[in-house]
Amino acid sequence: MRRCLALLLALASLSACGGADEDSPVTVYAAASLRDVFPAIDKAPRYNFAGSNQLLTQIERGAPADVFASASAKEPEALYAAGRCSRPVAFASNAVVLIVPAGNPGKVTSLESLMRGPRRRLAVGTKDVPVGKYTRELLETAGADAILTRNTVSNEANVASLTSKVALGSADAGFAYNTDARSAGDRVEVIRLPAELQPKIQYLLCAVRQTETAQAFIDTVTSADGRRALERQGFGPPPGT
Repeated sequence: MRRCLALLLALASLSACGGADEDSPVTVYAAASLRDVFPAIDKAPRYNFAGSNQLLTQIERGAPADVFASASAKEPEALYAAGRCSRPVAFASNAVVLIVPAGNPGKVTSLESLMRGPRRRLAVGTKDVPVGKYTRELLETAGADAILTRNTVSNEANVASLTSKVALGSADAGFAYNTDARSAGDRVEVIRLPAELQPKIQYLLCAVRQTETAQAFIDTVTSADGRRALERQGFGPPPGT
């Protein structure tokens, strides 16, 4: 009888733990550029925002992510190839812009202005983070790679950090996403860059833990309401749609 009672108590304890896990909010590891729009789409999840490459490393080391949302295809596709997440789904696009502090004290007006005149302080994403990779692709397409060697460059770990640096006046200019420039409001001024220079920027989602709650979050982001919320924040539709 005592053994039966102990077994029943143990089973009840396991059942309670499982129920708590099911009721707990989904944990979403997402690119820093999604820090404003994701909570606007769904306030319930626990969010961890950082550079996509940093999040990939954390997940590969066993971090408790349920969903991964990246600012490039490389990271989620690497997880998928390793059997660590569901097939990635594209859900948004973006564009690279040049931002300067309000008042533009560095007198930056274009890519060309960064190729001549005084050397400026630039905030740029590291080459491993998506915004840094896209920036370098854009400059290569424009034949303006020298911008990163003739100016004083601060390599930032994510787009939120570089946008903040420009907004505070700690840099004369920076290369950020259109959406981050919008989030900074009147603290920065935006210089649009030609469409023909723009790299293909696509955001992908995948479920690291393939549960109903993880899939429900993905469905919410890719729903009509989710896409409208993304558009309000300046994101474009997935490439090819």
